[in-house]
Amino acid sequence: MEPLTFDSSDVGLVEATVSKLYSRMRIGAVGACTRAQITRRVMAPEIGFDDLDYSFDIGYSAEPQGLMIVCDVLSNTICTEGEDGEEVFGPGDQFLISRPDLPYAGVAHATRLQFTLLDPALLTRVAATGKADAADPVRVLDHRPVSRQAAQQLRRSTAYVRDSVMAVPDVAQEPLVVSTASQYLAACVLHTFPTTAVATPSSVDRHDASPSAVRRAVAFIDADPDLALTLTDIARAACVTPRALQLAFRRHLDTTPMRYLRRVRLDHAREELRTATADDGRTVAGVAARWGFTHSRFTQQYRAAYGELPSRTLCEESTTTMSR
Repeated sequence: MEPLTFDSSDVGLVEATVSKLYSRMRIGAVGACTRAQITRRVMAPEIGFDDLDYSFDIGYSAEPQGLMIVCDVLSNTICTEGEDGEEVFGPGDQFLISRPDLPYAGVAHATRLQFTLLDPALLTRVAATGKADAADPVRVLDHRPVSRQAAQQLRRSTAYVRDSVMAVPDVAQEPLVVSTASQYLAACVLHTFPTTAVATPSSVDRHDASPSAVRRAVAFIDADPDLALTLTDIARAACVTPRALQLAFRRHLDTTPMRYLRRVRLDHAREELRTATADDGRTVAGVAARWGFTHSRFTQQYRAAYGELPSRTLCEESTTTMSR
């Protein structure tokens, strides 16, 4: 076990510490830096728990790491930046702040957080239990829980393993107990988040990965692309599993549901830029944020899709409107 606490008002020291604990990270104080704390850290070979408390707004940008981190927000909010745009999480929310091999960034607004860290190899091993051959490495398909009920169960299970196993010295020294508790928690995570825990699509998933499933999903996305949709939301609307929906989009559209959603949002953003007038106050950053993109990511994806910068679209359309 590896207990640790940390308390500092030095941004440089905070950056060095979190870079050592998680992955190489850039940290910046938004306003005056007052205090950053890790009030408790307990680590076992394949799982760990961190309690963090920031009394100031802290921006972070981290390189990919090998761990999966489930984040529980206890107070205030945290705004994350990812491939699906910016999202805000508040007290009671639970999500994956870090997924293996993906960068992560955002701003924590003077918040208290609880992290549950897991080695992806543990998830793969638990997913393979009872099979003759080892499963492929488990990948997470979405950062949000599949349901509120599943999230609540994971929260209870996490509290049990953290407080009734890892926090009890005599118990935490028993390798078999720790191993069993770790596998139990990994099974709960697999139940809570949509993953590729099934090594190959089931016969039902293959059957459901049909053009009609794609049409239902596309209609659902096209109707409300401005909603905070997840893979699970779209799959539910299409009446198939997330696994079947992923397979259907790959098979029939050569893309993924979330990439399709991002392209629809990009098209709406382009249309908004094209209809802008010189006096309506629209900006590229404002339009990007409205459709779930950070400014830099929006510019990059916009140029790749349309062959020009969004600022050029806005400038040309505004100029055309003025000359009429």
